[in-house]
Amino acid sequence: MADIRSFIKEKEKRERNREEYKKKIALHKLASFYRVLAVILALAAVGIFFTIQYKRHVYKDYDIIASVERENVSGATDIRLNDTFVTYSKDGAHCTDAKGNVKWNQTFEIQDIKLSVSGNTVAIGDYNGRSIYIADSEKLLGEVTTTMPIRNVAVSDSGDVAAVLADVDITWLNVYDSSGKQKKEGRTHMDDSGYPMALSLSPNGTLLCVAYVYVDAGVLKTNVTFYDFSPVGDNVSDFLASNWSYTDLLVPFVGFIDDTTAFAVGDSRLMIYSGGHKPAPLAEHLFDREVRSVFYSDRYIGLVFNADNNENRYQMDVYDTQNATDTPESFYFDVDYTDIFFGRDNLVIYNETECQIFTMDGTEKYHGNFEKTVRLMLPVGNTYKYLLVTDDTIDTIQLK
Repeated sequence: MADIRSFIKEKEKRERNREEYKKKIALHKLASFYRVLAVILALAAVGIFFTIQYKRHVYKDYDIIASVERENVSGATDIRLNDTFVTYSKDGAHCTDAKGNVKWNQTFEIQDIKLSVSGNTVAIGDYNGRSIYIADSEKLLGEVTTTMPIRNVAVSDSGDVAAVLADVDITWLNVYDSSGKQKKEGRTHMDDSGYPMALSLSPNGTLLCVAYVYVDAGVLKTNVTFYDFSPVGDNVSDFLASNWSYTDLLVPFVGFIDDTTAFAVGDSRLMIYSGGHKPAPLAEHLFDREVRSVFYSDRYIGLVFNADNNENRYQMDVYDTQNATDTPESFYFDVDYTDIFFGRDNLVIYNETECQIFTMDGTEKYHGNFEKTVRLMLPVGNTYKYLLVTDDTIDTIQLK
């Protein structure tokens, strides 16, 4: 019996020890969990603090962190092309990267240039001529030679080009690939559909948007028409995807935000369309002032007006296409701008001597003067770093 009692007591002791051990392990795990949680919360607090400080920080100046020389081309114009820039004149064009390397060079003689940019691709057409040159930021892609005078051009990021061509009493609207091969052909007559006032290709080149203007019984009208050049559109007469008619409205500007979102700017309203094969109106915004300029990115559309108050010269209404029906955000400024562009979470307004930067919630992040005369400004990453193209140099700056 004694042995049995001893065995039972020993067993109970082991079970108590085992329970105490389990409790110690549980307490240790709980303590470790709280220590890890405390570290995570501390790091999150530090992250939130620096994020708030970053958002609140206002830049007062900038440092030039890199600079290379560039050749000054008299009478030339510079435009952004992704993270490079194209310099063009009547005698030719070339593309330069941030380090000053010339990526490509094309000579030509064009008196009146019609230019179109989409993402990483540019098309340079000869108004009233018969040549269109196509290139991206790395190389020349090809040349289109037309049989009739060119009136307008539009390029896609994929390298396709739409061209408005003038005939005796017919206007042709043809599409070519980057090698110059004709892909699609269409014709319009003023008595039927009107004159193609503006046109734009989607980035992938499958949708073409054209604003036709015409007069019907003495009333000005505009048709915003979409053509589908995908295999789906091959099954539709004349590739016609959709058509939207507007009375007493002139539409001089159309564009694509992405492959399925387009917009048209008229003299009294902004129309936003959505659809990859049959675009339809998504939102309309009315206004009663003259649009001075139109700027857009892969998300935002900005319309510049004369300001509606006595304190500022200009007002820019920015529409977020991800929330197309929302009221636009208004930005007021006095910079006599030569260009405006959107970053990921801000917009940059500048001219040759002055720059102003706002976040998309309206916070002014920078307002100051350039040290040199600036021909072009490009974003570099997302850390308020920019490229300044001047007459003689390419400067990389960091705001501070």
